[in-house]
Amino acid sequence: MKKILALVLVAVLALSVLVACGGEKEDVNAKSEGTMTYDKFVDAELDSAVVIEGYIQSVNYSAQWHNVSLFLADGDGAYYVYRLACDDALAAKLTKGTKVKVSGHKAEWAGEVEINCENDDTATIEVLSGNYIAEAKDVTSLLGTDDLIKNINRFVSFKGMKVEAANEEGAAFLYNWDGSGVEGSDLYFNVSLNGTTYQFMVESDECGVDSDVYKKVTSWKVGDTVDLEGFLYWYNGAQPHVQSAVVK
Repeated sequence: MKKILALVLVAVLALSVLVACGGEKEDVNAKSEGTMTYDKFVDAELDSAVVIEGYIQSVNYSAQWHNVSLFLADGDGAYYVYRLACDDALAAKLTKGTKVKVSGHKAEWAGEVEINCENDDTATIEVLSGNYIAEAKDVTSLLGTDDLIKNINRFVSFKGMKVEAANEEGAAFLYNWDGSGVEGSDLYFNVSLNGTTYQFMVESDECGVDSDVYKKVTSWKVGDTVDLEGFLYWYNGAQPHVQSAVVK
């Protein structure tokens, strides 16, 4: 009886270890046949056809315009998919962490490198098996350097940033880049590090007025010190799409 009980305990322990470990760790850089690695995507010519696989990190679905924009990541880099045709049924499957395969054309707009699927009838997306959510990469030390752009479209963090005035009147933020918007518009704000000021934003289609980050930005004051996380979008220079903010 003792021997049987011991065997049962060993079996239970082995099962517990397997569950705790979650089985084999997923290879987030694994690609199916005919799919580019991140390095090959980087080397691809602009306007050329590309096929990539990555894990969804952010979803911006427009039911009105029947398209979706996605930030994707794998273990080597990140991608931005712009305005891929999408309906409600497909959008329901495009959740954070889900692995997808996307075909389209590589493009660049004001420095932002993306897969531009707008008005591209050949662009496709396929939902695959797998799940991965990238941790924010701290790129604070790269601000103002040529190496920052190597992290384009990644989920990144900036630590110890000082909120600066967004206009001559001393506002801590603006609704739209020129202050022409209202509550619910995109938020633009300036933050500095070591005496150099940078413009960041909250994209309202990604983080709306009821989101925590939108509320945080509209409540802070010039001079506050903040830690920020978001996607390293590019518009004539770094212009991160901020997803979270912590006032220190």
